[in-house]
Amino acid sequence: MNHIPLIQAATQTLIDHVEELTALDQAIGDGDHGLNMRRGAQAIQAKMEALSTQTLNEALKTMGLTCMSTVGGSSGPVFGTLLVTLGKELPAQPNAANVAQALDASIKALTRLGKAEVGQKTLLDVLDPVRQVLADAGDQKGPELLARVRKCADDSVQATAQMEASRGRSSFLGERALGHVDPGSRSLALIIGSICDGL
Repeated sequence: MNHIPLIQAATQTLIDHVEELTALDQAIGDGDHGLNMRRGAQAIQAKMEALSTQTLNEALKTMGLTCMSTVGGSSGPVFGTLLVTLGKELPAQPNAANVAQALDASIKALTRLGKAEVGQKTLLDVLDPVRQVLADAGDQKGPELLARVRKCADDSVQATAQMEASRGRSSFLGERALGHVDPGSRSLALIIGSICDGL
């Protein structure tokens, strides 16, 4: 599997959706999520030549460290930890079960990092349902599984609108955050969707 087209697609998707992500964050955060994610995506694109010589695991770690050093706010450590953990956990040729196990490790790492749990209006509310779909996939693979993963991610993002936030800046809004999608969850769903399209 050539990971470079997937990285290119995922980073470009974030860049292309900067205005949407900014608007989501302006509603319940400090309004900089879109710009932060674009900065990280552009920093990763600037390293594409180096990434092309690395294995998938090495590339994930490189991208994670790049996020930590370039993406502002909480998103840098969060997405950086996610990518670095995936880089440590995934085998060279992962199947659905491998990805589910790596996502489980990532969820645990993010829970330690931010003390957040599933159900608190964070990107964990996308990661965990997607992990479950992959864990339950059995022998299913190909376009049907990818479509299920993408739909799960999109549906899970919409579900965050009905959650009260207890972590992050939006937690200060209490019930006023209801009706608004979590920006980090939307960013993650965009990444997952672009990967599903490219596989």
